[in-house]
Parts: sequence; C-alpha cells; structure tokens
Amino acid sequence: MVNLTLLLLLLAFCLASTVQRNLELEEDANVQQNLEQDPEIVHYQPEQVHLAFGERTASEIVVTWSTRGLPPDTESIVEYGLNDLKQRAHGQAIKFVDGGPKQMTQYIHRVTLSQLKPNTSYVYHCGSAYGWSAKYQFRTIASADADWSPSLAIYGDMGNENAQSLARLQRETQLGMYDAIIHVGDFAYDMNSKDARVGDEFMRQIETVAAYVPYMVVPGNHEEKFNFSNYRARFSMPGGTENLFYSFDLGPVHFIGISTEVYYFLNYGVKTLVFQYEWLKRDLEAANMPENRIKRPWIIIYGHRPMYCSNENDNDCTHSETLTRVGWPFVHMFGLEPLLYEYGVDVAIWAHEHSYERLWPIYDYNVRNGSLGSPYENPRAPVHIITGSAGCKEGREPFKGQIPEWSAFHSQDYGYTRLKAHNRTHLYFEQVSDDQQGAIIDKFWLIKSQHGGYTEP
Repeated sequence: MVNLTLLLLLLAFCLASTVQRNLELEEDANVQQNLEQDPEIVHYQPEQVHLAFGERTASEIVVTWSTRGLPPDTESIVEYGLNDLKQRAHGQAIKFVDGGPKQMTQYIHRVTLSQLKPNTSYVYHCGSAYGWSAKYQFRTIASADADWSPSLAIYGDMGNENAQSLARLQRETQLGMYDAIIHVGDFAYDMNSKDARVGDEFMRQIETVAAYVPYMVVPGNHEEKFNFSNYRARFSMPGGTENLFYSFDLGPVHFIGISTEVYYFLNYGVKTLVFQYEWLKRDLEAANMPENRIKRPWIIIYGHRPMYCSNENDNDCTHSETLTRVGWPFVHMFGLEPLLYEYGVDVAIWAHEHSYERLWPIYDYNVRNGSLGSPYENPRAPVHIITGSAGCKEGREPFKGQIPEWSAFHSQDYGYTRLKAHNRTHLYFEQVSDDQQGAIIDKFWLIKSQHGGYTEP
C-alpha cells in the first residue's frame, strides 16, 4: 500500500511539473509575441545582420539588418574600419509588413559600403544612436581582376528546423574558409510561417555566417507566399530586380543567379518570366564577348529547381519536359537549356531535391562527356549539380531504384557543396557530408582548355 501511495505521489509530481513547464513555455511565447506587437515596447536593437556583394563586387558590400521599431529622427548607419570604427556610411530603412493575419511589421535597413580596398579585413557594426549590433568583420575579395582563386560554399533547402549543416558552416565561415556563400533557394520553411516569426528566427540563425561573408541567394518555391514578399524584402542582391535575378564576377568566374519560380507561379503574371529571359540572354551575350570570356572564361548559373534529377517523387525534374529546361508546355517558349548550350555555360547548380546529385555533362538527355577516360575534361555540354541537402524539416528525398545513365553520383546525406575556382582552366568541386562528420563523399575536377558555345558532335 505504501509503494502504491508513493507511486501515485510521484506521478502527481511529474504531471504538475509538466503542466508548469508548459505554462512557462506558453508564457515565454506570449512575452515574445507581446514584444513584437506591443507599440509601447521599444525594439531598436539591430538583428538579422547579413552581407551581400554590391553592384561593384570588388569594392562594395551591402549590410542589411532588421529592427522591430524605427528609431525616431535617426539614420541607418554602419561604422567600420580596418582596426577601428572610425568610418561611417549611411543608408535607409524600409517598412516591411508581413502578409499574415497579424500583419507583423519590421524595418529593414540597408547601407552600402563603397570604395573598399581589395584583400582587406574590415570590422563593422550597424545600427543607430538608439542601439548597435555586435562587432563583426569581413574580408573583401582578393582582387577586381580574374587572377585569384575564390572559394565558396553552395547549398539549398536549409530550414529553421533541422538545419543539419548550419553549425559546420558557421565554424568554417568564421575560420575564413569561404569568400562567399550561395544559398540556392528555400529558406526557413517558411519565412512567412507563424506571421514571419520563423523567417526572423532563421535570419538570426544564419547571422553567424552571413554577417561575415556575402550571402548570395535566389528564391525557391517555399518563398512564394504573398508574391515572395518576405524574400524580396529581407535580402539585398545586386541588379535592382528585388533579388530575383542578377550576376556578379568573382575571380575567373561569371556567376548568374536566376529565379526558376517565375516558370511555376504564373498566377503572379508572366511579365517577370519574360523580363528575366531577355535579361539572361543579354547577360550571356555580354559574358561571351571575346574580351570578357578571355578574362572570365567560366560561367556558372544557379537557380532553385533542377532541369534533371533521378529522385523518386512527382517533382517537375522527374519528368522529361521540365518547364525551366524546355519552356512552356506545347509552345516551348522561354526554355533555358538551349541558352545554356548556345552560350557555353559550364556549370548549372540547382537544389529543391533534398539530396545531392552530380550528372555527367548533358544536353537534351544526351550524355556528352569529354572522353571516356576524362568525362569532365573539355565536356561537350554543361555539368549539372543538385545540392539541396543542407537540412530542413521535410527530411531527405529518396532516389529511384534504377538510376539513369546520365547520373554520375548521388547521395541522401545531409551536407553542402564546396567550389574552388583555381584558375581559367580548372574548377574543383567537393561534397561535404554532415552525416559523416564533414567527410568528402564526392569530388571532381572540371577542366577546360577552351570555353564558349557548344557544338554538335
């Protein structure tokens, strides 16, 4: 009888503790919600700090951050310098109202740092007389010229929950391993969720990466809500297209970021799709001018949804007539693969599938290796890479039982891709597995002695 009484008392104590903990968690959530909503609570402290390349990649950095309130009668300021904070740059803040039911409001600040010296470390903080961020640092690119070897980390599909690769990326970024990060769409899962509070928390999570190196982005399908409003407002890509498409030069590489989503969300209109297609063609034409292609022979394009994949699901890339590849159904207008082939794009990087896959050089489902012994030496078509396994709450994507012949390597491991552009003739790629504690599970060299449009065999 005594034992039964003790057991009942123990159960009652555990139940009371659980109820109390749930009440505490609910109270914490209510406090945070009140902080975000109550107009009487001051919230001027900068957060969600991140960097991007400006219009002049070699000499401009854009600093972006958020405050819940707008400090009165003050400007958006970045103080910076080589070893101190004696220089000042001023910018502006825009009011962003999320489209969710609570219409949550924040102010997004942007300041451009100009005339920066190449290959130089700067310290900075951002804010105003009402509050400053922590002090961060960044290093400008080695040179405006092409004769240096940039290193990047590239991935897509990283969420607030289950961001498996984030800790490793934070550490490697702060060790100085990367000159830039490219996030190929799908952030937070989703930025608009819970009245954009998930987006806010995600931007806080990546601050310890994005406040140190330029964090370059393109939109994915998970940014679609309210016509991509959270994505458009929160980032600061060059090009003046609200972060949808742009290009920049880094060492011997011309990088091009595009929105694949303009092919899928036609409920927002077709104007942006047409505008992007025409812009892309002009950008590729300019990159292929002899003086430009000699200086920067590598062209790498990145967007969220892949043209090819061997995953076992009903995503668009599992069908042969991918919208981004061939264009609109039946009429085949605005297809991108012919442009990539005509203008000699070397590498196409995608995400969307929560896995990693490397393809053999391919055009229109035909493998066009350089040779049997050296498939990536002077290939006769672009090389496609899918790197969407950084980690999110949706988990991993399965692969087909019968892998197509055009797929060279695939893995379900969480992880991300590294790129080092060694020079005008050699690119090096490797895939990092977070499941295997940072092991390199795939690597290859892309070697080209000549660059330009591909020709029929």
